[in-house]
Amino acid sequence: MVAPEEKQKINKVPLSEQLNQSQSSALKRYQEKAVGTTKFLPFLTYELALLLGSNLPGSLGYITRKLLYHSLFKQAGKSLILGQGVVLRHPNKITLGNRVAIDDYVLLDASGSGNEGITLGDDVIISRNCVIQGKTGGVTIGNKTDIGCNTVITSGAGIMIGRSVLIAANCYIGGGRYITDRLDIPMIEQGVYTKGAVAIEDDVWLGAGSTVLDGVKIGKGCIVGAGAVVTKDLPEYAIATGVPAKIIKTR
Repeated sequence: MVAPEEKQKINKVPLSEQLNQSQSSALKRYQEKAVGTTKFLPFLTYELALLLGSNLPGSLGYITRKLLYHSLFKQAGKSLILGQGVVLRHPNKITLGNRVAIDDYVLLDASGSGNEGITLGDDVIISRNCVIQGKTGGVTIGNKTDIGCNTVITSGAGIMIGRSVLIAANCYIGGGRYITDRLDIPMIEQGVYTKGAVAIEDDVWLGAGSTVLDGVKIGKGCIVGAGAVVTKDLPEYAIATGVPAKIIKTR
């Protein structure tokens, strides 16, 4: 199946190639992948923050991370809370609003997000084990949005999540699709494409384990039932359930 021309092919260097480029040293490859720069001072600050604060428990860890991590970000507001084991990739592309809370073992990866980066608004809560990844596009999350544990948000062509959005545990948003038209080489080597950006407007509730595919827009005030797979746009205030998700009523 060939990806139609109107769909956007994603041009990205496979991770294995990024990690094993023979023309640069292992240290330089690490700096470029993790920190986003080979400049010494940002690299030193990043390493010290990891060494002294990443897995330090209790109130001491909370205070240490608050002091050491703040300068890593492009911008960070007041009253930032960072849990243990938070992993940052290209933190100089990450903008955090006021009173953002990020729980233990969250990954914020802006390495492929371009100039847009990752932006979290005021009072955003990211629960334990979440992944927010600007793989080949930016991610913007509006004020007072609450993201449940184990949720994966991965941007191929951009993801915009509005204000006061409730995202329950184990949701998946975005991603891309492998090209599968050839049989002579593995699918993993054929490249990927996307149907476009994801837009989730204000005051949406995604039930536990739901999936929102690339190219989908979910209108203001929608409810998506647990386990549903949203493959097409939903109008404002729709309630949708099932695989694929279908509208069962309107609020």
